[in-house]
Amino acid sequence: MPPSTALLVIDMQNATVAMAHRAAETVAVIAGLSERARAAGVPVVTVRQGGEGMVPGTEGWRVVPELAPREGEPVVDKTTPDSFLGTDLDGLLKALGVTEVIVTGFATEVCVDTTARQALSRGYDLVVVADGHTTSRRTAADAGRLVPADDSIAQYNTIYRTIGWPGRRIRVRAAADVELRPA
Repeated sequence: MPPSTALLVIDMQNATVAMAHRAAETVAVIAGLSERARAAGVPVVTVRQGGEGMVPGTEGWRVVPELAPREGEPVVDKTTPDSFLGTDLDGLLKALGVTEVIVTGFATEVCVDTTARQALSRGYDLVVVADGHTTSRRTAADAGRLVPADDSIAQYNTIYRTIGWPGRRIRVRAAADVELRPA
């Protein structure tokens, strides 16, 4: 039986996008994939980070307009890097008949990676959108402390191309090559 997919758009909020590396490009990629998903009848699930510096209802907490959820689309609010922990994401995906998640968003090394690994642990197949996740911009002060942004993104794409997870299918695809399968 072919997998049924859902697109996860993680933490693409005004405050995070304002500090994101290649913000405009990443937003455009995710917006295009979201439109394709909607047209194919694939659920688009928006995940929002709340907590310190991301107070619900504030401008920084709001999802960027290009990626704002449409009326009736599921929204999951979280307070940790794990989109599953303390949320209804798993139940929502199961109720929709989803067996594979397509992961996009901010930040590559934190919320995107944590959610991707938790999805695998919870029994979902995984597609990481190679050009649909990003991290924070790096400054000269970050040299020697943080991996350059492009290198970090490439590293995580490589990890997911090579990681093994018993019983799970893991793929890394450019947004244009992502297969969308409704339930």
